[in-house]
Amino acid sequence: MKLSLGALLAICLAGLQFIAVLTVVLLSYFTSQRVLIDHARAQMSDLGQNAILHSKGFLDPALGTAQLAKRLAENQIIASDNPEELEALLFQQLLLAPKFSGVYFGDEQGNFVFVSRTEATAPYRTKFIRQSDTLRHTEYIWRDADFNVVKRQSDPHDTFDPRGRPWYTHAKSSRDIIWTDPYIFFSSQRPGITTATPVIGTDGLLRGVIGVDIEIQALSEFLAQLKIGASGAAMILNRNGDVIAHPDPNLIKIKRPNGNLDFVSISDIPDDIAQTAFGTLTPSDIGALTQEVQSDFHHSGDNYVSTLIPAHGQSLPWTIAIYAREDDFIGGIKDNRTRNIWIAAVIAMISGAAGLKLAQYINRPVRNFAKRATQVVRGDLPADHALGKTYPELREANQTLIQEITRRKTFEREFGLTFDMAAQGMAQIDPETGQFTRINQQLCDILGYDNDQMLAMRLGDILHPDTPAQEIALRAALHQGNAYDHEHRFLHHAGGEIWLRLNAILLRDPQGNPLHIIASIDDITQHKEAEQKISALRQELSHFARVNMMGQMASGLAHELNQPLTAITQNADAALLTLEDQSDPNPELRQILTELDAQAHRGADIIRALRGFVRKDGGTKAAFDLGELVTQTFRLVHPEATEHRVALICDPPP
Repeated sequence: MKLSLGALLAICLAGLQFIAVLTVVLLSYFTSQRVLIDHARAQMSDLGQNAILHSKGFLDPALGTAQLAKRLAENQIIASDNPEELEALLFQQLLLAPKFSGVYFGDEQGNFVFVSRTEATAPYRTKFIRQSDTLRHTEYIWRDADFNVVKRQSDPHDTFDPRGRPWYTHAKSSRDIIWTDPYIFFSSQRPGITTATPVIGTDGLLRGVIGVDIEIQALSEFLAQLKIGASGAAMILNRNGDVIAHPDPNLIKIKRPNGNLDFVSISDIPDDIAQTAFGTLTPSDIGALTQEVQSDFHHSGDNYVSTLIPAHGQSLPWTIAIYAREDDFIGGIKDNRTRNIWIAAVIAMISGAAGLKLAQYINRPVRNFAKRATQVVRGDLPADHALGKTYPELREANQTLIQEITRRKTFEREFGLTFDMAAQGMAQIDPETGQFTRINQQLCDILGYDNDQMLAMRLGDILHPDTPAQEIALRAALHQGNAYDHEHRFLHHAGGEIWLRLNAILLRDPQGNPLHIIASIDDITQHKEAEQKISALRQELSHFARVNMMGQMASGLAHELNQPLTAITQNADAALLTLEDQSDPNPELRQILTELDAQAHRGADIIRALRGFVRKDGGTKAAFDLGELVTQTFRLVHPEATEHRVALICDPPP
């Protein structure tokens, strides 16, 4: 009996589908348990990474606040000698970050400004310590959320000195951002951590330290919201083995014999499962973790899985510890596994029998949808064009396509806003011609042109004439796949030259063809001028050193020449006396000896004056011709004045 093509395809399709499904189900029978456990581990790993990212996002605002305050202080936008302005800044940062417990600044003179949250008198309290050579004044100011003063109070007995606190000394010694180990805040009885960063002046000296206190109670609240099966839990361990965050925050605090609250160790935490899973860990074990470690353990007759995830790349040495019961993930699967094999086989046979007839019916709208999707992506059809009668899945796919197109347009619009509002000069340049195709207002302000003028120009039009080949070098480097980051002289619209730092990359389409160059441009003219001034000062110092050395050499030379001149003078005088004793002295010889004696005395006077000039003493007072002094001074400074285009007029008195 011959079968039709449709029947043959249906039988073959049903048979192949049955074999495939049965094979998959049978394999699943033996591997599903391991796969599900691996899936549970992967889920636990994802939860751990999520906890790490959450912790980083939780603490990043504190780091950002400290860095912001540091930059403002280093750039003298705020300064410790204006504590009221500093208080306003710290108060604003505290308002913006509800996780912060307090923000403060201490300097090398012992001055201190501390803005913190409080639950008494008013929501916020500021502590001022003003330190002078002989006086110290401590004042507390309570404020409401609008920065209005509620109460003021002085404390003459306060002895707090920020310079002796660990956060200050550690930041000062490291001259970098530091994090303290987590601890229990004294006032709020809640876990917290402190970050501090030094403020370095332009002279390289420490001006003070910015600190931020952050309560980390919210980390425990975050862990409590994580669903890890029915009985699983996640916690955060510090490098010393302390549990600093747990779904039940009451379990992590312990009172020491001295009455102080501290974190409980993982080996002492009142969580039996956590102790079984991680109680044997030592601080050295935790510190040696470089990658995720998974393990199995038994507790009260149940099998558990656990994982330890070190916070790689984070600024804090924390480790995420997670445990969960196996049956939370695979208990129901074990019961339904056999039954699902038969259900899958029946469904495979039924679906295979009907598959052939449904194939064409299903494929037709799918093919039409694919054609319509291509037209929408190309822009031949609007995204909201009627889809027509089709399957709900295709309607969902169509909706996804529309959303994707909308997101792409939104991204393009946001990119345009970012481009236009960037603090740097931004330009989009044609990679072949160097023509500006888009610029932002910041670049117009830097170069002095308006938008239309810039779009009519090429990059080479604003380069300094001494660097005409730089445009070609830029495009050549970008076409070779290299980033371009160089400093060049450019021409300003108002005349003159400015120094700009040009950073550019070449964007390509998926086929590798160049689209356009994106360049960010910074004005570094003032920086270059400062470098030139420093170079000039260095040359002047070198010249001063040479002049000083020449003075020392002149002093020594004058000392050495004075002796032979004295000998010449004495010999000339002796020769004159001998000549006078003769009966008929030679007048010409007398004149020669007299002139020799006079010139020797003149040389000695010159050397004496030179030694007096280079000698470091108060000098001597003597009458002199003011007109001659003015004339000599004019001759001395005239070359330098001519070099600097300064006209001098010398008209000494007669």
